[in-house]
Amino acid sequence: MRIAVLILSVLAAGSGSAETFTLGVSIISEWKTVYGRVEARETVPARARIGGLVVELSVTEGDLVEPGQQIALVRDDKIVFQIAALEAQITALNVQLSTAETELQRGQALVDRGVATVQRLDQLRTSVDVLRGQIATAEAERDVVTQQAAEGGVLAPGAGRVLTVPATLGAVVLPGEPIATIGGGGFFLRLAIPERHAASLVEGAGIRMHAEGTETTGRVAKLYPQIENGRVIADVDVANLDTAYVNSRVLVELPVGERSALLVPEGAVTTRSGIDFVTVMVGEDQMDRAVVLGEPVVRDGEHMVEVLSGLSSGDVVVTP
Repeated sequence: MRIAVLILSVLAAGSGSAETFTLGVSIISEWKTVYGRVEARETVPARARIGGLVVELSVTEGDLVEPGQQIALVRDDKIVFQIAALEAQITALNVQLSTAETELQRGQALVDRGVATVQRLDQLRTSVDVLRGQIATAEAERDVVTQQAAEGGVLAPGAGRVLTVPATLGAVVLPGEPIATIGGGGFFLRLAIPERHAASLVEGAGIRMHAEGTETTGRVAKLYPQIENGRVIADVDVANLDTAYVNSRVLVELPVGERSALLVPEGAVTTRSGIDFVTVMVGEDQMDRAVVLGEPVVRDGEHMVEVLSGLSSGDVVVTP
């Protein structure tokens, strides 16, 4: 008699600790798995502004650069000779100007004494003005050539990572030829999604990214209106995106629609002999039903699992 009373009390305690809820239809997001590619927001080439020989090359692929940082030096030896020729021309003109100014002063003295004519004085003054103009022209030409020499330094157009360096040390380059390609402006994921999902895509929608066994979330930042090869192009912002390898591919899950599903807490599912069971109320009694489970779902911080078959809406599920 004591043993029977003890068993009944244990059963009553176990049944009293269980909770029940009525199973209803829930709306969950339909996820599409695609590959995203890590790309730089801006890809700008650093170009040579003059032609010549690459005598310095201070970056390689993967280096980080700052705006205005000199990454290479192109030298044209002809510019050095042009500057030297202009310097010699300016020196000669200055000597001629000194002589002309002396002649002008002498002519002014002669005119004051009435020995020379005013016409001769005007000719001397014109000669001085012409020489001064020639000197100014030569100095301007020298400044232009000097600036060309200074433009031999190839500068980084912005902050970022060096993606490619097509030039090599000692190579001859032409004006406008790219020396390096800089990826800057931040990095993002670029997705190519089948156009049948275009109607369900919205900017700001959340995404899930799987990389190195961890799951990271992001959002759709931009949808491009032009469809290319039957695919919609989208840019996704992801915090702490690994940018060690540009154009690397990562697996991304994107919401492309919604569907109805039956969700039960993970704790309500028990597995025996490889078969999943969920306990439901049938009248006043409890009965285990074999179910086929789908993907796990997190709803309001609670871990749920989708039931594909075995239950129906309105069933009373028993949870521990």
